[in-house]
Amino acid sequence: MAKADLRKQLLAARRALDASTRAAWDREIGEQVIAWWQAARPAALGVYWPLRDEPDLQPAYAELERLGARLLLPVVVEKHAALEFAEWRIGEAMVKDAMGVAVPADLRLQQAYPPALLVPCLGFNPQGYRLGYGGGFYDRTLARSPRPQTLGIAYQCLQIQFDSDGHDVALDRIITELDAATTR
Repeated sequence: MAKADLRKQLLAARRALDASTRAAWDREIGEQVIAWWQAARPAALGVYWPLRDEPDLQPAYAELERLGARLLLPVVVEKHAALEFAEWRIGEAMVKDAMGVAVPADLRLQQAYPPALLVPCLGFNPQGYRLGYGGGFYDRTLARSPRPQTLGIAYQCLQIQFDSDGHDVALDRIITELDAATTR
């Protein structure tokens, strides 16, 4: 199946999940992210603002901030470039960027990339490759050096077999509501 068709199938499957099930799964994923952060303690953590029914980890982000985590949100500065990251604090004013993604109104872009990233996955395969929306932003970001530690965030029901392309970068781990599987 072509990746465009897989994306449509996975978006429909995620959209069909009932809200209470998604909320429970989001809590499970969030608890695992917090436990991972407490063990790893990266200097900064790139997180994401949920789009299109992606796992919503905002309660986990609030707990991470309370525990002392420095959170950064991805920002698209150029269409065919790697993501940049902006300092973010829970509760600060947000605006939509040109791509329709929420970013801090007071955009404080960072010079250094975060050493760890949460990467939302539309789908993923057993080899740790993610399927996103096709823009290539995370692939270009992960191709930069030094490469951050990556934790894919997805629902287990969206694991699907597909072949990776030459530009795809496998994630270090995929965290789902069931467990955290090491993929590399």
